[in-house]
Amino acid sequence: MTESNELRLLPWSGPDDKPCYLSADTPAGYLSRLADNTEKIQLGLASELLAHALEVLADRHSDPVELRLLAQDLTGALRNAVRVATSRGHRLPRSVHSAHEGPTAPLS
Repeated sequence: MTESNELRLLPWSGPDDKPCYLSADTPAGYLSRLADNTEKIQLGLASELLAHALEVLADRHSDPVELRLLAQDLTGALRNAVRVATSRGHRLPRSVHSAHEGPTAPLS
């Protein structure tokens, strides 16, 4: 998972909303497992919120205050999802070529 010289972006922020990182040689440690569980919870809550948002937006009579609260909740869920995706993306194995370059094999 995380190479010994890399830091894992954790799914929560520190003081002043600054990112928190974990330096760990093994994904089996307490904080790594806590981060994994937190990510799972955050993504599950985001899925539930998305379903709720679809219901609220389908109701043409939704209260503007409710829509504003929904937008704030969706913003928080999106921030968490981006943090999880960033963290997981950094922990993917490095490939031989970059994602933008594509494979180097000739096309026939």
